[in-house]
Amino acid sequence: MSEPISIDIWSDIACPWCYIGKRNLEAGLAATADDEDAPQVNITFHSFELSPDTPVDFDGDELDFLAGHKGMAREQVEQMLSHVTNVAAGAGLQYRFDLLQHTNTVKAHELLHFAKAKGRQHEMEERLMAAYFTEGRHVGRIDDLVALAEEVGLDAGEVRSALESAEYLPAVRADQEQARAYGINGVPFFVIDGQYGVSGAQPPAAFENVIRDVWSQKNAAAAE
Repeated sequence: MSEPISIDIWSDIACPWCYIGKRNLEAGLAATADDEDAPQVNITFHSFELSPDTPVDFDGDELDFLAGHKGMAREQVEQMLSHVTNVAAGAGLQYRFDLLQHTNTVKAHELLHFAKAKGRQHEMEERLMAAYFTEGRHVGRIDDLVALAEEVGLDAGEVRSALESAEYLPAVRADQEQARAYGINGVPFFVIDGQYGVSGAQPPAAFENVIRDVWSQKNAAAAE
């Protein structure tokens, strides 16, 4: 049997297209699950900060942030967010930009690395994205992150200690260095089996096709 396909995903939990891309990847994988020889995959999330200079407590709403960050008129930002909301709905996600609390995400990335060390990275990634985009939860403050971590079964005391000491900040920075080495300047970005780069929130069929192709190549190589 071939070794599982590695799928390395650079993303930010505050990136709306990253959550959509995650859902589309999951849908593409689900479509291959009933194949006679279903592809096996190992997924790892990696840190990418879209706006590292954002304060933990941003004074304003998402419209204020994007209008200032992108230099766009509020009307343009409203149209852009409406479009993203509609695309997200097509992926089964109910975005609530009216509730969203914009914040710095570095501590959330540290938490993801802690969760990875405990075998709970996937659950933590999903919980953070849902909290941010659909529930209006704050994901930048340690107290809020500890509460979310508890919800996926992580120990509150261990999480708080790791975040207060910035134990996993070097791991976050290593991910960011790797992104620069790959030339990644936008997310989501998917590296499939270390050889194929897929940029953006591609539709489920695109992920389905590339995963089947890579699995077929791996099987052919293993049979030689």
